[in-house]
Amino acid sequence: MRAALFRGPHRPLELADVPTPTPAAGEVLVRVAGCGLCHTDLHYIDHGVETFKPPPLILGHEAAGTVAALGPGSDAWSMGDRVLIPAVLSCGHCGFCRQGRENLCSNLVMLGNNVDGAYAEYVAVRGKDLVPVPAGIPLERACVIADAISTPYHAVKHRGRVRMGDAVAVVGCGGVGLNVIQCATAAGARVVAVDVNEERLALARVLGAAETVNPGAVERVDKAVRKLTDGGVDVAFEAIGSPATIELAFGLLKRGGRLCVIGYSREPVTLSAARLMYYELEIAGSLGCGAGEYPEILRLVCAGKIKLEPIVSGTVALEEINDGLDRLRRGEGVRWVVTP
Repeated sequence: MRAALFRGPHRPLELADVPTPTPAAGEVLVRVAGCGLCHTDLHYIDHGVETFKPPPLILGHEAAGTVAALGPGSDAWSMGDRVLIPAVLSCGHCGFCRQGRENLCSNLVMLGNNVDGAYAEYVAVRGKDLVPVPAGIPLERACVIADAISTPYHAVKHRGRVRMGDAVAVVGCGGVGLNVIQCATAAGARVVAVDVNEERLALARVLGAAETVNPGAVERVDKAVRKLTDGGVDVAFEAIGSPATIELAFGLLKRGGRLCVIGYSREPVTLSAARLMYYELEIAGSLGCGAGEYPEILRLVCAGKIKLEPIVSGTVALEEINDGLDRLRRGEGVRWVVTP
């Protein structure tokens, strides 16, 4: 099969012919219809973040496709079934899995990190991890549910605990932030989107943001948001991964508010402990999504509460994957999907 190989940082992905995986007992071979290009992959390629499986490695963790072959004991699936592959795969047995927190699994496996991923024509995964995709959702759009939608959904519902009527700020309107806006709006919140890119702010309004703030157009973002929300927000989401924007999001909270950090950063962050204590603020991190949340998300997509069309900016062939990654680097579009 054809695949795009990661051979190490600061190098383009290499197209190569590699053996097609043979599904083992309990596994399913999936023919990849689409796999989203994600900034996580740029961490490996551009920034030298190490993968658990050393290169050469097939990246790609946001995939959907059709069942192409069945390993022994995979009777729950049939040839041609339309499936979504969760970005991270849990063991189902450890303490965290038994608590329903599969995203914190002690034996967590991530496609395109711990094992070969889906920038390829085929990928083999355990049948127990697959999620059926309704016929009305195109697979080249459904693939983004695996991460770009599921991560914000988990953050909004379980870590930010957004409720009907909450005032919510979303700092950063990239792929993750825009979907935080969708999910928070679906939960009944009134959302203020914060970003320096006016095109992204326009899309934020399309996806449900009631108000937008461009830091370059106001003297102080915190004052602007407080004016729009009668004193601050109940929940602020940081979706960039920068100490400066984490500190900014923290400053948007009203008394009793909650900061949810989704963006990844290696750098330390300085927050006021006095403000944290005196205003009874909360800080929560958010990672990925639990296995049981995918059917909930698919129901919201089918109901039109979460939209995929504005999120998927277009598709690129496997042979054009490095061009697609360049678009991601330049901030063009929202989510580009490789269609092997």
